[in-house]
Amino acid sequence: MTWMTEAVKPPEVLTERRDGVLVITINRPAAKNAVTEGVATGIAAALDELDYSDELRAGVLTGAGGTFCAGMDLKGFLRGESPVVKGRGFAGLTMAPPRKPLIAAVEGWALAGGFEILLACDLVVAAETAKFGVPEVKRALVAGAGGALLLPQRIPLGAALELLLTGDPATARRAYELGLVQRLTPEGGALDEAVRLATTIAANGPLAVAVTKQIARSAASWPAEEGWRQQAKLIEPVFASEDSREGATAFAEKRAPVWKGR
Repeated sequence: MTWMTEAVKPPEVLTERRDGVLVITINRPAAKNAVTEGVATGIAAALDELDYSDELRAGVLTGAGGTFCAGMDLKGFLRGESPVVKGRGFAGLTMAPPRKPLIAAVEGWALAGGFEILLACDLVVAAETAKFGVPEVKRALVAGAGGALLLPQRIPLGAALELLLTGDPATARRAYELGLVQRLTPEGGALDEAVRLATTIAANGPLAVAVTKQIARSAASWPAEEGWRQQAKLIEPVFASEDSREGATAFAEKRAPVWKGR
């Protein structure tokens, strides 16, 4: 008798820890890393790991096989799967980014929902050969997972509208010129450069980094007269923390600080 065993399906999301940085990889290269329900729940779980682990200070999100992400997996959608996690949005991320910094490392295409995943990240490192696009209007759709809402907050309004209303893609160089991409690398170098950037961030005081991100991302929604008051509420615990005293002590003693995250 011949026994047949079903092939083990590889994980749709991989995680790896690198010196305080969590690298999260969408692992569906044959499908251009299109987002399924499994990808969405996997990313959500990885972001929980990032936020709740004291050893992790920053994250990097990337895609396997030379593509960042081509958006929603249509085959999964037709099977009745949802690539949305309740309360967290598309890919388990777009409505509820992590408290800690998250950097996108982009090779190949960041397209449609993949582009919206990128917008949920704080910083973007891209290969010079990468391409970015929000083509939803070409299919009589709206980029509703953050494209129309968030892109005008990241680049000038006219440039955002050009991308959103034409649906035409942008090169990595153009995205860099607009400020959407912070660092460009040769093809194949985006992940390593993103990890280097994340490691630089991870070396800083974790409470200060998290609160600085919170203020920077929230300030646009605060009325002008509320900004200083809201900021004061957030930074008071940071200035009273053990880490703030450690930072000053380490500077005076000319040594590297040892952060405790409290």
